[in-house]
Amino acid sequence: MLTVIGEALVDIVKKGGEVPRTHPGGSPLNVAVGLSRLGHRTRFIGRYGRDEHGNVIDEHLRDSGVELPIGPDDEPTSVAESELDETGAASYDFRLDWNLEAARDRLGELLAETDLLHVGSIGAMLEPGASTVVEAVRQASPHALIAYDPNCRPTIIPDSSEARERAESVVTSADVVKASDEDLLWLYPHRTVEESARAWLEAGVGLVVVTRGEWGPWAISRGSGGNGVRLQPPRVEVSDTVGAGDSFMAALLSALVDRGICGARSREGLDALTAVDLQDLLRRAVVAAAVTVSRKGADSPSREELEEYLKREKENENAGS
Repeated sequence: MLTVIGEALVDIVKKGGEVPRTHPGGSPLNVAVGLSRLGHRTRFIGRYGRDEHGNVIDEHLRDSGVELPIGPDDEPTSVAESELDETGAASYDFRLDWNLEAARDRLGELLAETDLLHVGSIGAMLEPGASTVVEAVRQASPHALIAYDPNCRPTIIPDSSEARERAESVVTSADVVKASDEDLLWLYPHRTVEESARAWLEAGVGLVVVTRGEWGPWAISRGSGGNGVRLQPPRVEVSDTVGAGDSFMAALLSALVDRGICGARSREGLDALTAVDLQDLLRRAVVAAAVTVSRKGADSPSREELEEYLKREKENENAGS
């Protein structure tokens, strides 16, 4: 059982003079959908309302096979309005209601059988729900792999010192952390991205992955060597970048679970990862992200689609050599 806790919302995507498009979204929701599409039993714990937007979210999660132990409530569903520039990159404006009142008193029950818990983004930063997320991490860490993506939103938490404190409250219990270079430079402006990643590794994280857009991801673990591992992303025609980082995270976690790195013994598995292992993990994650940016909205691939794209990438590499 894999569990994701965090915000669910609808993305209203605007681009130039086009008619706005509405997609279900929220970083944790996207990760939950990505994991389920990759063949893992996945549970999502969040909140959304009994309204038109909430119905879209509920249908999307159920159609993707995600289990929903917490149903909708009577408050409005959260909304993110995103504006795409000419490159497909998105800027966001949020209308949020984030709490976990329905789950707060049931955390022990909801987390008892989970082997992996992923948290992050707004859900781990914005009160009152953030405190419940941190408590969930504390309860799950003895028996589950803990994964975290800060996915910082300065428009919501504008104080970087507050965001840094909240991020570190999760990092100290996390096993796998994925962050963008923009996240790390905003949280720690006086040191390099690599220095920040190594600091988190020294704090106890087993694997730190930094996404860097067109420059490709960089990862470091205790067994990978001091310089870490870099991977060049495949070339792809970008439709938009919505959900790309979430597809990357889902595929990364899926690849770890496929290797048996989850549950109470996950830390031993992370410590054993070599540079070659990291290359394989990053390749799966970056190809999943490439599939997503080639499509509109946070439309992550199924396992079958991912395997087909990986096969095609391998054939292209062999033809090039």
